[in-house]
Amino acid sequence: MTDLDTRPAVDWLALGAVTVTVISWASAFVAIRGVGESFGAGPLALGRLLIGSVALGAIVLVRRQWVKPNRTQWLQIISIGVFWFGIYNVALNAAEQRVDAGTTSMIIQIGPILVALFAGLLLGEGFPKWLVIGAGIAFAGAVMVGVVTAVTTTSTTKTDADFLGIALCLVSAVTYAIGVLSQKPVLRTIPGLQVTCMACTIGAVCTLPFAPALLDDLGSASAGATGGLIYLGLVPTALAFSTWAYALTRMNAGKLGITTYAVPPITITLAWLLLGEVPHYLAVVGGVICLVGVGLSRRR
Repeated sequence: MTDLDTRPAVDWLALGAVTVTVISWASAFVAIRGVGESFGAGPLALGRLLIGSVALGAIVLVRRQWVKPNRTQWLQIISIGVFWFGIYNVALNAAEQRVDAGTTSMIIQIGPILVALFAGLLLGEGFPKWLVIGAGIAFAGAVMVGVVTAVTTTSTTKTDADFLGIALCLVSAVTYAIGVLSQKPVLRTIPGLQVTCMACTIGAVCTLPFAPALLDDLGSASAGATGGLIYLGLVPTALAFSTWAYALTRMNAGKLGITTYAVPPITITLAWLLLGEVPHYLAVVGGVICLVGVGLSRRR
């Protein structure tokens, strides 16, 4: 069955895919922050995308499932690759050189709000009452996180954000939304793994100008930092974007986007345990408000 209204109340396969995506993406914020001293924003994006492209390409070749995109679908896939894989990754890496991992993950959650709103306008998904209420509450929480982070600098919170860092987070949020909105229509006829592979490769091509810097960074990076780069390419990129695409074929784009508000609390926990980063307590309150919004948006 393909009609959303005739599916079981709980799509366990989609739920499992979303869970893998959320945990993987949460870990990405921490990994990026952890290797940020060894790799520049552009080189890190290129390295991650090259590794992801190779892994995804190998799987596509083994499965031998390929659908030739038409002109419109090519434009949609190029949009995903340029905005979500290319610009998003460079902006995110640059942001995390200025903003702690937990706070970055919370500010970027403005992106799912944009997805929910424009999915209603452009993809015909409408504006269910609880989706609108939940999105509004979650947006308020994200704004609280951004404001607290922008005006707070203390040694105890280990938050070193500035307005440029927050602006880069917002760029990441917008390009994320563009990517999701471009992805939903093309997934109706093109396999998710193929779309992810093509978009990741396009993103890698866009970041090729950083190749010389990547080689320099690899020459001086520690084994741990290089391992972090490989992890970013294999798990948060190749695996997580594939499970996301799978879930997007089985779920409403607006509701799926709102689900990613589960990322910040996981990120904050991992960043605290692995990096010793503790966002301001008011930023954490804002994150909790975001999660309340997520819960409400899932109501029927």
